[in-house]
Amino acid sequence: MEKDYFNYTLQPGRELDKIEYEEQDPIISVIMPFYNDKSYIEQAVNCVLNQTFPLFEFLIIDDGSTDNESLRKLEQIEKMDKRIKVFHKKNEGLSATRDFGASKSSNCCKYLMFLDSDDLIEKTYLECGYWTLETNTDASWAYTDSVGFEKMEYRWSKLFDAKQMKKVNDLTSACIIRKEDFFEVNGYELREKAVNEDWNFWLKLMAKGKFPVKMNFYGMWYRRKEQGELAKSRENKKRAMEIIKNTAKMIQKDVTAIQYPKQDYNWDGIVENVATIKCTQNIAKNKINILMMIPWMVTGGADKFNLDLISRLDKNRYHVIILLTEPNVNVYRQEFEQHATVYDLTTFLDQKYWIAFINYIIKKENINLIFNTNSKYGYEALPYLKTEYPEIPIVDYIHMEEWYNRNGGYSRDSSAVSSVIDKTLVCNKNTQRILEEHFKRNKEDIETVYIGVNEQEFNPELYNKEELLQKYDIETNKKYIISYICRIAEQKRPLLFLEIIKKLKEDRDDFIVLVAGDGNLLPKLKSEVKKLKLDGIIKFLGNVTKTKEIYAMSDLTINCSIKEGLALTSYESLSMGVPVVSSDVGGQKELINDKVGAIVPCLQQETEIMNFKYSEEEINYYVSAIKKILNNLEYYKSNARKRILDGFTIDQMVDKMSTIFEQTVSSPKQEKIENGKNMKKMKDVTKELINLSLISNKGEYLWLCNQYNSKCYGIEIDKWEYIKNRLWEKPLWRVFIRFLQKTGIMKLMKRNGIDQKVKDILDK
Repeated sequence: MEKDYFNYTLQPGRELDKIEYEEQDPIISVIMPFYNDKSYIEQAVNCVLNQTFPLFEFLIIDDGSTDNESLRKLEQIEKMDKRIKVFHKKNEGLSATRDFGASKSSNCCKYLMFLDSDDLIEKTYLECGYWTLETNTDASWAYTDSVGFEKMEYRWSKLFDAKQMKKVNDLTSACIIRKEDFFEVNGYELREKAVNEDWNFWLKLMAKGKFPVKMNFYGMWYRRKEQGELAKSRENKKRAMEIIKNTAKMIQKDVTAIQYPKQDYNWDGIVENVATIKCTQNIAKNKINILMMIPWMVTGGADKFNLDLISRLDKNRYHVIILLTEPNVNVYRQEFEQHATVYDLTTFLDQKYWIAFINYIIKKENINLIFNTNSKYGYEALPYLKTEYPEIPIVDYIHMEEWYNRNGGYSRDSSAVSSVIDKTLVCNKNTQRILEEHFKRNKEDIETVYIGVNEQEFNPELYNKEELLQKYDIETNKKYIISYICRIAEQKRPLLFLEIIKKLKEDRDDFIVLVAGDGNLLPKLKSEVKKLKLDGIIKFLGNVTKTKEIYAMSDLTINCSIKEGLALTSYESLSMGVPVVSSDVGGQKELINDKVGAIVPCLQQETEIMNFKYSEEEINYYVSAIKKILNNLEYYKSNARKRILDGFTIDQMVDKMSTIFEQTVSSPKQEKIENGKNMKKMKDVTKELINLSLISNKGEYLWLCNQYNSKCYGIEIDKWEYIKNRLWEKPLWRVFIRFLQKTGIMKLMKRNGIDQKVKDILDK
């Protein structure tokens, strides 16, 4: 996994921010052993009280503390919340203390959650754990990936492996477990101290055939101290391993865990309700409570727009809940969580239960606005949600239309369910025109909101070009630096960019090129650069997070995309005073005029996105535009930043979005409300449409899961399993696959690597 984005200073529980809720019987007993720990317990307590799932009792078990200051601390903590109960007992060690806590659990509690007094949990831990165990009824316990912090900093993400568990403990100490299963194995049971009691407990459960659910997010923070329980266990290693080996011998059957993300949908039909509880929070009625559905939180323009929006909305006026609907390594998640509550549905729930969770969240959080952007599943769910909640208005945001993707992409998805959408927002006038003219949308339902850029952050006065050249080890005596900053993938046409540079070099030799980005075509691009002997003037910088520094070194940026909405890189470049040459796609010419850059005709059809042969005419257009700007560079630079300040800043975007949200909530369209009410009789149809969509997207979802597991765990993709899932629901292909299997041809194809070629074709 990537190691450069995680912020270890963003520990949960630094501040108390507990929610107000309607008092009900607890469902989870949170059990926290305590022994002379005045330094860390307050942060751990805050983590529990800050939970989004408030239906818990909090039992703190003092294991015979001798420090008076620590005991006084416990007295103060017990007064913090009526759910907290403190028990005192003689000193017996961690296992006995946990078992004692379990014995004090209320009869109404179905689950036990164990958390040490120096460790931390994220605020959605209990809620996700509750839901994953309620929907995986055969599983005994649930746990998450963990973060090591303090003396050592690392992220711990391991797949559950029963054979490996007999040799090494890959599980975290924190978990949520069914109380009945806990008592079936007599709890932790050990009365010796520091003998890997957590590990031994997991093995005891496995010996009974019990298995866990691994929730796929960093939910637990494990404090690494010089004298923690782990260090003590190492000192007592011989005795600890003797106990572990004896328990491991009791495991007679293979134990397989449920591990997310995974493709799991099989026509069972979606479930509308799971939780029988009413977990209603007392959220202020004067707030706009937004349920926001997005695919993921990665490094892209759409994700940056989402983050800019929620981070700048007035917290006194807005409360945001975010649902993620596609598996990915969400590098921005921590940043989003500073401004909203985030649930990645792919990390703890089967797809059939997603609607049930959404229903639960809408009621629990008093949602009064649904906002969908780029979530395919979100669009599939909107008709159902409108039948259930006709009074709740729906807004969506579209970044571009994609003719090579479902003949329109999200523009088509939005238009298909436009009867339930109050307002569709787009990032450029061209997309607005296409929605109105091609998709026949009502003009009153569409509005353009430019995504904008943070002009204070992207400010050339904050950077020193010479220092940055040294930082990136760029030695040059060339007059100009041209930059290409993007994802190196088909949509961005990097091989066209290379042809442009090759042609430009034939006419002049006064420039170098910086390429910043990563993607599936990067290896091919690097290979072609070497073949053309352009490696002397082209420097690859990789995936640069601080793109501001690249702009600060640049004199010109180039965009060759075959498709854009309105590129974030164009906003950023102009804000940094750097002119742009761009293909005439999407809304690029709405931002880039002849005072700040040049727009070049795109002579390739979107359907030819995989054709890497480009016309001389298009290449020459780019070369001429680049020459024109470089020959009068100061003129273009002087106008670039002013163009942004005149109407394309983030604050202007947020102000407009906020106004639209306010108007939509205060005056939802009556026509859309009536449509929702009229569709109530067709609710079963809306549910079946979700079923059909989940099945038709099965191969794509499996691919995303496989990509995640391959990237994070190095698991090789089973190509034939992938191919079957992509094609299985098509009857003729199903017959063909069976024919390949029965005749043995499939084995022959696999042996000769043809399965990889078929997979590559499907990917394209």
